Amino acid sequence: MIDKLATSRNKFVATILTTTLITMPCLFAQAADAVKVVGAKKSLLQKWVIDGGPTMLFIGAAIVAFIGLTIFLFMNLTKAKYCPDDLKNALMDHMQNVRVRSAIELAASHPSYLGRLIAYSFANIDATRPEDLGRDQVEDAMADFSTNETRKSMTLINYISLCAQASPMLGLLGTVIGMVGCFGTLGETGSADPSQLAGDISVALLTTLWGLVNAIPCISMFFFFKNKLSQLTTDSIHAAEEMLNAATATVNADTIYAKIPEGIAV
Repeated sequence: MIDKLATSRNKFVATILTTTLITMPCLFAQAADAVKVVGAKKSLLQKWVIDGGPTMLFIGAAIVAFIGLTIFLFMNLTKAKYCPDDLKNALMDHMQNVRVRSAIELAASHPSYLGRLIAYSFANIDATRPEDLGRDQVEDAMADFSTNETRKSMTLINYISLCAQASPMLGLLGTVIGMVGCFGTLGETGSADPSQLAGDISVALLTTLWGLVNAIPCISMFFFFKNKLSQLTTDSIHAAEEMLNAATATVNADTIYAKIPEGIAV
C-alpha cells in the first residue's frame, strides 16, 4: 500500500512536469501568432506574459507545478485520510475490551494513516507484560512509522518550497537577461531611445514580477501544508496512545481500583 502511494505521487509529479514542458511552448507560440495578427496593439497576454521572454516558460512551469501540487495536497491532507472518526471509534471499542488482534485486523484493512499506524505498531503489544503491555516497544514502532511516513509526505510539500525558492531566482535571471539586452542596445545605438529599450526593460520587470507573484503564495502554502501534516500526524499518534492507555487500564482495572479507597474513616 505504501509503495503504491509513493508510485502514485511520483506519477502525479511527472505528469505535471511533462504536461507543462509540452504545452507551455505551444501556448507561447500561439499567443505570439495571435499578437502578430492583431498588429501593433498588444493584448494583455502579450503585455504581461509574452514580453517577459523565454524565461517566462520556466516561471510558468513553476506556477503550473505549484497549482497542481496545491490541489493534490488539499485532496490528500484531510482528516478522512489520516485519522477518520469512524475508524478511531471502532478501534477504541476494540482496545477498551482488549481485543488487540481484532483491532489490528480492522486497522490493516483501512488505508488511512491511523489504520496503517495501528497495524504496524500494535503488533508489538506484549501480553506477557500486563502492567504496560510493552508500551516502550509500541511507542518505538509508532515513532519509526511516523518518521518514515512523514518523510514521504513531506516530499511533495518540499517541492512547493522548491518552487518558492526557484521562482524569484528565475525572475532574477530574467532581470539580468533584460539588463544585458539594454546595455547591448545602448552599445549598438549609442543613444538611450526608450522605444528601443522597452523590450529589454519588459523582460527585466515582467520576469521579476511573475517570480515574486509565484514565490509569495508558495511560501505561504508550504508552511500551511507543513503545519497541517504535523497536526494530522500528531492527532493520529495521540489517538493510538489513547487506545493503548484504554487497553492497559482495562487489563489493570482491578489493580487500579484496589488503590482507590472506598471511604475515609473520620
